[in-house]
Amino acid sequence: MTTPDTAPAQLLALYDAQLREGTEVLGAGWSARLGPLTLAVHPGGRGFVTYRTLAGETDLPALVGAAVERLQEAGAGEIEWKTRGHDDVPGLEEALAGHGFAAEETEAIMIGPLTGLTGEVPLAPGSRVRRALAAEDVRAVSAMTDRAFGQQVDPARADALVGAVAAGDGTQLWVAEVDGEMASAGRLVTVPGTDFVGLWGGATLPAYRGRGLYRALTAARARAALAQGFRFAHSDSTPFSQPILERSGLARVSTTTPWVRARSRDTFTG
Repeated sequence: MTTPDTAPAQLLALYDAQLREGTEVLGAGWSARLGPLTLAVHPGGRGFVTYRTLAGETDLPALVGAAVERLQEAGAGEIEWKTRGHDDVPGLEEALAGHGFAAEETEAIMIGPLTGLTGEVPLAPGSRVRRALAAEDVRAVSAMTDRAFGQQVDPARADALVGAVAAGDGTQLWVAEVDGEMASAGRLVTVPGTDFVGLWGGATLPAYRGRGLYRALTAARARAALAQGFRFAHSDSTPFSQPILERSGLARVSTTTPWVRARSRDTFTG
């Protein structure tokens, strides 16, 4: 049942108030302000740009160019500029494209009460859900996730995940196994000072989809978050995971599209 504090408009207001800017760059190796922008370089050298609003900005190409230059000076390679569907920023996409950014897949911003995610999910014999803690285990999960997304196995991404889990600052890695083989995985990331946890990196190998593994992982992460006093879950969801979260009471409150500038691109002007 929808209540006043869980209606989509109220959830979107909470998202804007609690999950933008500072909380998005927790754990970054470097961060700084540039006008209305928050810039960060995460472990592994990935640059990141976010903001609360760009209202009143009249020279977006200059702003985008300045952000790229500042991030490169700070050691960033690939840079992600995170846009949201409910922001009204005419000309931003053109400015990003003019500086070498390209849009990636648009995802749904899903938010809802954790209590709707905690139901038990029956799994077939030989299946189990558990946390991954040891470095070797975390690396194996990272490699499986890369394969599930159709990507090359990335040792740098594995290193960053090992560091995040070892830091003990709110990142938990959960994995589902079938007959001892890793088949699905996802992260739980708590956001200090907010009511939210993030459900990230959900991936299931194609051969194991449709067995309830992702739902079971989501339930396990939700129970862990509730035990720590958090109220809401947030996920940027693909078309695969969105229906699963909707059935558990999460609402699509907006969309997000990452615009990414690859490390090898030259500086563009436009």
